[in-house]
Amino acid sequence: MAGYISEFFGYRSSDNSNVAIKAAARKKCPFLGSYCTKTLSRTNEISGVCTVRQKTEGSPDVICCPIRLYAENYKMLHEISKIAFGIDLDLFSGRVAVDEAKKSCGAIAVFGKGWGGELRLPQRKGVGSYFVDWVLARLDENGELVEFTAIEVQTVDTTGNYRTAREALLKRREIESDTVGLNWENVSKRIIPQLIYKGQVLQREDLCKTGLFFVAPHPVYARVLDRLGGKEKLPKFPSQPASIHFISYDKDCNSSMSDSEITPLHIVEEHCTTVYKVQEAFSSLNLPEGNVYRDAIRKSLYGE
Repeated sequence: MAGYISEFFGYRSSDNSNVAIKAAARKKCPFLGSYCTKTLSRTNEISGVCTVRQKTEGSPDVICCPIRLYAENYKMLHEISKIAFGIDLDLFSGRVAVDEAKKSCGAIAVFGKGWGGELRLPQRKGVGSYFVDWVLARLDENGELVEFTAIEVQTVDTTGNYRTAREALLKRREIESDTVGLNWENVSKRIIPQLIYKGQVLQREDLCKTGLFFVAPHPVYARVLDRLGGKEKLPKFPSQPASIHFISYDKDCNSSMSDSEITPLHIVEEHCTTVYKVQEAFSSLNLPEGNVYRDAIRKSLYGE
């Protein structure tokens, strides 16, 4: 496989502005307001790679760093909060939200990396865990917990490497191809069983009224749904405790972009189904016609 780096330290690789070049030189992530936390596997150097694309003509840009989904001051969390709770409330880190809710007739407490920290949940016996990437908890005007929802975020894993392409951007601000590929199969293997398990755990929570939200870049979203047999295998359901809300984000191609500007993201598609429909689709087998092995052997042996 071969591919390119599409976004580097938050800016388009084709952006030659001083702002983009300085962000790369300083190793700063514009979405965090601090150093990029993504590192290279062997050297632990700061990566800076947000988005990649394959060399094949027409291949889409695919976000490979989850921090990229937190652009515009975590706009994604605000949008999911409004979808889940049907009300527009301000977001605050964990315990801070209690006092803020009393001042403003309600607030959303956020638990997640860089916000209220991870919740102290009991350890699951065996493998796996209950942890999700984000928990949004709605508090009423008295600061009391009313309901909550959970968010799981998934980007794409890469194969090969992009060291040469990264060096070209750092040193010369030039776009070069490298051996970077996209590990689609690993995404499906890992995330779908987690969605099923965590969705079932959340269904048992009295205050989790909207189930689980799964947020991914649109190409990842599309691959996961395809692995589950497509939307026809996942009929739509209204929001409920057993829900899994699939939500895809992508770069806003309709916005006119100039150098020194970060490409905004927007919701491309939403699909709400239930954890049981996901489990059913994941466990059902789409078998090929009979004798595919026999026919392949015969073709190799006799050219039939």
